Amino acid sequence: MLEDIKVDRQDGWIEVAINRPDKLNAIREQTASEILDVMNQVENAAELRGLIITGCEKAFCTGVDTSEQKNEPDQAFELWRRRKRSRKVNQLFRVLPEFTKPVIAAVEGYALGGGFEIALLCDFITAGETAQFGLPEAKLGLMPGGAGTQTLSRVVGKPLAKELIWTGRRLKAEEARQLRIVNHVVAKGKAVEKARELLRAIGEQGPLSIMFTKAAIERGYDTSLSEGMSLEADAFFALSFSQDRNEGLAAFREKRAPQFKGN
Repeated sequence: MLEDIKVDRQDGWIEVAINRPDKLNAIREQTASEILDVMNQVENAAELRGLIITGCEKAFCTGVDTSEQKNEPDQAFELWRRRKRSRKVNQLFRVLPEFTKPVIAAVEGYALGGGFEIALLCDFITAGETAQFGLPEAKLGLMPGGAGTQTLSRVVGKPLAKELIWTGRRLKAEEARQLRIVNHVVAKGKAVEKARELLRAIGEQGPLSIMFTKAAIERGYDTSLSEGMSLEADAFFALSFSQDRNEGLAAFREKRAPQFKGN
C-alpha cells in the first residue's frame, strides 16, 4: 500500500506522482522510501526505459517535511550516523544521479528547497508555465542539503548560484529555461505530457546507448577533457560488442525500425 505517492505504469516507463497535497508535497521518510522502491523496480525491469517524477498542479515538491526533523541533544551523533546510512531522504538524493535510466522531472507549481534539488538531480526538467523554482533555506538559517550547492552551480555557474541561494529568490519557469535549468516550458498542466513525449522518443533508441551515454556524461563532467574522452572511448568500444549494435546497423541497411533488446 502506497501512502505518499501515486504510481502509473505506461508503455515503457513508470510515472511517480508525489501525493501529499496537504503538505504541498513535502517529502518525508515514507515518501522517499516509496520512490526508492519504484526506482528499484524500474532499474530491474528491462522493458521499462525510464521514469517520470511529478507532483500535483499546485506543487511538484516543497522540500523535506520539517516535522520529522527533531534534533535531540543526546542523539546528535546518532543523527549524524543515520544521515549517511539509513535516512531514506538522503539515500534518494544520492541514488538519483546514479540511476542508469532516464529520469525526467515534470514540474507544475512550486519546486522549492529539496523539491528543486530533486528536480536538479533528475536528467532534465519539463515545466508548466506557472512553475516556480527556488532554494529558500537561508531564510530559515539553513542551507541546501540535497546537493543544491553542487547541482545548481554546475548549471548556472558559481556567482549566480550564490546569489540565488543567498537571497532565496524564486525563478519563474521561463527564466529557469533561459538559465538552462529547465529544458522545456509548456502550457500549465502539460509538463507530464511533454515528459512523456520525450521518453517515447528516447525509448526508440538503443537502451544500452542511453545507459552508456548517461554514465559518460555524468562521470566525465568533472574530469579533464582527456579523461572524459577516455571514458567515452571505453564505452563506445564496449557497445561495439553488443547485439543491439548489430541490430541497429542491420535495421539501418534494411530501412526498418530496429528491435532493440538491451543486450
